[in-house]
Amino acid sequence: MYFPYFIAYIVIGISISLLVFFWAVKSGQFHDQQRARFLPLRDQDLGPVKVSRFSRWEIYGLIFLACAGLAATAALLLFAAYSHHGG
Repeated sequence: MYFPYFIAYIVIGISISLLVFFWAVKSGQFHDQQRARFLPLRDQDLGPVKVSRFSRWEIYGLIFLACAGLAATAALLLFAAYSHHGG
């Protein structure tokens, strides 16, 4: 059956999600909720936005992660489809 492969895939995805969530909590991403809840209502102009010199590498990294995730999904589907095809 296909279930062990999909269960492993789901467990890996949840594990990575939990690691990222706990990293965000530890690094203080959710620290100032009172300020964050009013940011969309703010009427001021923030001025020019400073672009990080790493923004190009961040975009490449995000594209790489998206492609790696899609490749892992395709590999899992192909492996599950062809590993039990004969029996």
